[in-house]
Amino acid sequence: MGRLDDKIAIITGAAGSIGAASARRFVAEGARVVLSDLDEARLEALAAELGERAVAVKADASDEADVRHAVETAVERFGALDVAFANAGIFGDAGPITGYDTTTFDRVLAVNVRGPFLLAKHALAAMRDGGSMIITSSVVGLTSDPGIVAYATSKHAVVGLMRTAAKEMAPRRIRVNTLHPGPVDNEFQHTIEETATGRPRAEATEFFDNMIPLQRHATADEVALAALYLASDESAFLTGATIPLDGGMSV
Repeated sequence: MGRLDDKIAIITGAAGSIGAASARRFVAEGARVVLSDLDEARLEALAAELGERAVAVKADASDEADVRHAVETAVERFGALDVAFANAGIFGDAGPITGYDTTTFDRVLAVNVRGPFLLAKHALAAMRDGGSMIITSSVVGLTSDPGIVAYATSKHAVVGLMRTAAKEMAPRRIRVNTLHPGPVDNEFQHTIEETATGRPRAEATEFFDNMIPLQRHATADEVALAALYLASDESAFLTGATIPLDGGMSV
């Protein structure tokens, strides 16, 4: 028996490394999954890889009609919804608050905060009792650093969203938690590091490794394993929690 047998999940940001790794884990453990992302080519390739237990829905995480359609697809295609993983996110730019571009700030919050809010609004309403919602925050949703005002603000904001939803959904035994990955060995993170440090990739990676007590980046699959735990009934008494997965950076 799989850890997610008979569960229906939706994953936003499914075309990225964490989303795709989580989708593979979920399906391997018995779930059926709606994959949502704007990158249609990568999304369709992942759906083809996963077979009949997955369906791809191109969607903008910050667009309410798109999010509603993705949730409705899960219910119409698979008959229910048990897990919502709000994983879509963008970084924006690096720079001081006093010079930060307001349009970029608004776009980061639209994807990273409005997106999880919209998924919570529609997925929690459709979800069966006893389900789970997971929101990808970041180590900088627990800490912060200079130059990342939009990203850090957005990743702190979803903690407030999570804590509110956890209390509201508790009577239905639906858990809501945030995951807080540190640096992950993927293209998204390496781009952030190069932008934040202004250094070539190898130097930027080494710089970040030296900030992590475990002295390395996480793998996408390590984050997926944490998401799997939160999606499964093994976490039935865990809600309202900020789960650090950062190699000790936030200690």
